[in-house]
Amino acid sequence: MFFSGKSGFEEGYAKKDNLEIYYRDYGPKDGKPILLVMGLGGQLTFWPPYMINRLRESGYRPIAYDNRDMGLSTRFKSNPTFLSNYLKYYLNIPIKSEYKLDDMADDAVMLLDYLDIKKCHVVGMSMGGMISQILVANHPDRFHSYTQIASMISTPNPTNGPSFKVIRLLQERAFKSASREMRIDRAVRLVTTIGMKGYNYNTEEFRNEVGQSIDRSNDDTGFIRQMAAILGTRDRIKKISNIKVPTLIIHGDIDPLIKPKNAHHTNKLIKNSELLMIEDMGHLIEEPVFNKFKEQLVQHLDRNC
Repeated sequence: MFFSGKSGFEEGYAKKDNLEIYYRDYGPKDGKPILLVMGLGGQLTFWPPYMINRLRESGYRPIAYDNRDMGLSTRFKSNPTFLSNYLKYYLNIPIKSEYKLDDMADDAVMLLDYLDIKKCHVVGMSMGGMISQILVANHPDRFHSYTQIASMISTPNPTNGPSFKVIRLLQERAFKSASREMRIDRAVRLVTTIGMKGYNYNTEEFRNEVGQSIDRSNDDTGFIRQMAAILGTRDRIKKISNIKVPTLIIHGDIDPLIKPKNAHHTNKLIKNSELLMIEDMGHLIEEPVFNKFKEQLVQHLDRNC
């Protein structure tokens, strides 16, 4: 672990066997820990600073990390193809994956053990929500509360998953020969499509942020393996129906990646849950979107400490 006084956080690796999970602990040390679990293809740096700051100001200690196969965490070696998984997805054929979401949940437990955190809150975004569901189902004694943002409990399929247009944009990310500028362009196209309606992502600031993410971790092959893990982890519903941890479900009413009906399904299945549908929210947490639910998020955390 090392401390960056300039940036105001600690970061380092949690290690077990041949696996290394890179994390960033925003502190303060006496704050109430809250684990942030990022979604498909996202690095820990994707958590917006206005969200991190709001949590810290409210007395919490945000801890974000790179999921396996992303950012600075350990990479795996299998080479699934988007086309093959795409066809199996539409034909509802089981997909084999090098690891499952359950393994990714075990990574989070390893990190908490490394940081000597016995109990905390957890916030999961998209795929991170799926991972967090397994976490709180398997380890209810480790968590005060669960917050699910833009996620689902079922395995994605053509009836509940992304539109064809979004799938085509995701397919672009699987191309390995793209230049740095092409990768920035396709990131702008993707977030413009899945984000808040009318929000301008094609700015110099955002393009610079995407470039910095590429520079931080140029290897993007883990995206396909993480997608295979999502599609290859089936039969989560029985486990999730046993979740007793107080749960807040936050979902956008125009989410084109994970359809809003998935939020209602989660709310119905997790008995101790509250559903917060956010008007004009897509699949991302832009600042105007965060401002719509930040108070309810903090209230949820506060009453479940």
